[in-house]
Amino acid sequence: MLLIDRLELGFQPGLNVLTGETGAGKSILLDCLGFVLGWRGRAELVRAGADQGEVTAVFDLPPGHAAHAILAEAGLPGGSELILRRVNAADGRKTAFINDRRASGEVLRNLADTLVELHGQHDDGGLLNPRGHRVLLDAFAGHDADLADLRAAWTACTAARRRLTEAEAALDAVRTEEDFLRHAVKELDQLAPEPGEEASLDTRRRLMQGAEKIRADVARALSALGSEGAEGVMRDANRWLEGAAEKAEGRLEAPLAALDRALIELGEAHQGVEKVLEALSFDPYQLEAVEERLFAIRALARKHGVLADDLGDFAQGLRDRLAALDGGAGQIKALAADLATQEASYDARAAKLGLARRAAARRLDRAMAAELAPLKMERAVFATHVSAADPGPEGRDSVAFTVATNPGAPAGPLNKIASGGELSRFLLALKVCLSQGADALVMIFDEIDRGVGGATADAVGRRLARLAGGAQVLVVTHSPQVAARGGHHWRVEKKVSGGVTTSTVVPLAKADRVDEIARMLSGDRVTEAARAAASELLTP
Repeated sequence: MLLIDRLELGFQPGLNVLTGETGAGKSILLDCLGFVLGWRGRAELVRAGADQGEVTAVFDLPPGHAAHAILAEAGLPGGSELILRRVNAADGRKTAFINDRRASGEVLRNLADTLVELHGQHDDGGLLNPRGHRVLLDAFAGHDADLADLRAAWTACTAARRRLTEAEAALDAVRTEEDFLRHAVKELDQLAPEPGEEASLDTRRRLMQGAEKIRADVARALSALGSEGAEGVMRDANRWLEGAAEKAEGRLEAPLAALDRALIELGEAHQGVEKVLEALSFDPYQLEAVEERLFAIRALARKHGVLADDLGDFAQGLRDRLAALDGGAGQIKALAADLATQEASYDARAAKLGLARRAAARRLDRAMAAELAPLKMERAVFATHVSAADPGPEGRDSVAFTVATNPGAPAGPLNKIASGGELSRFLLALKVCLSQGADALVMIFDEIDRGVGGATADAVGRRLARLAGGAQVLVVTHSPQVAARGGHHWRVEKKVSGGVTTSTVVPLAKADRVDEIARMLSGDRVTEAARAAASELLTP
């Protein structure tokens, strides 16, 4: 990667210090780390003549680390070790791998947010971003439980408001068709159609329409079958045969038996035809009534666009909508009361958290004053402003960190008021005050001590060492006072070999640290006095 041919660094827990002459390549190391983390940065990271550059970063993930959830959501393998690898081809193409699986830059950056924090004079996010100040203040004060309650209350309010809005919209929609509903229900109730009634009426109607045509023939057939017709003739024949049977010597028994059976069948036929004739006898007005009801049912079915047999269910649906209309006012009243209850609960929790935030702001301001004094900024005034904001899941407060660098000077945002050196010290003081729960993050400070020296630089070093007590901190520094506070020290060197310039990083033992800090104290010519001063700085 540019000046780096091949390099492997194993940073340790605590305060890790990177030093070296200007131009040795310290910034390139941070560029490489930013590249593998997916940060936006310089694109020309491939050395001249190389096909590609590759950076790999390995992180130990404790149980419960936020990165586990991101890996799970992305469907990537997890575990106690996280390996990030990113390749930059000479043509500019970039490919990222997470635990040896191809991954998008978005997932890489989401992971990076849970792994590393970068602080420096040009830090335009994090502590300097006003949008995150409320989150930082809540983390400082430990408002997790109150925030959870408030978010739950906001969710309940949102749900209650949605239910009320939907009920009001539904009621308004029903009100626009109230006249239609009442008229349609009245019309359907008056007709009261039954399932299957249309088919039954249609059958009766067709029967009655054809009755006049066949009734005369059926009547004539009935007469022909009766006592004046076939039945009378057959009975006469039966009587005559019975009179002759005694002298026929049994020859008429079979005919007489057949005639008896025929008379029985004839009687059954007569009864059947008689019933048909009775059925064909109807009041002429009955056909008109059947037709009127049949036509009314069919007309209603066409009017409402349903099948005739479905008119009953359709009517019930209209009745239900009318019932909703009639009971809508009561429902709206109940939903409005529920919303008022939820809003009162939210208001109480938001007010409680607002008071807690204002108290926490005062504590943070006092903590910042205590941190700024040793950094030679005792005249500066840091203030946390909590003001009213639009309600939301995190409350009704807006939080902004401001600073006035001199008494009487106007206060303003950190990055607008403070100079480069002042900004670095403000950021460090803020980070010290807000460091609770940061042990899961690797913190990087890029020349945050620029522009300070002596006792102020020593104070910076002490605070960095304090931050590193429960976390891993990387510091790029030109300050010997800061370097002396490191638990682990590397020197970045630039070498020229065969006309090729490369940068390398050398871990320093205790004796080497004395020489490096002496160089930082005295420049290119390291004197014994500088070594003595360096040894004194390294003395705990």
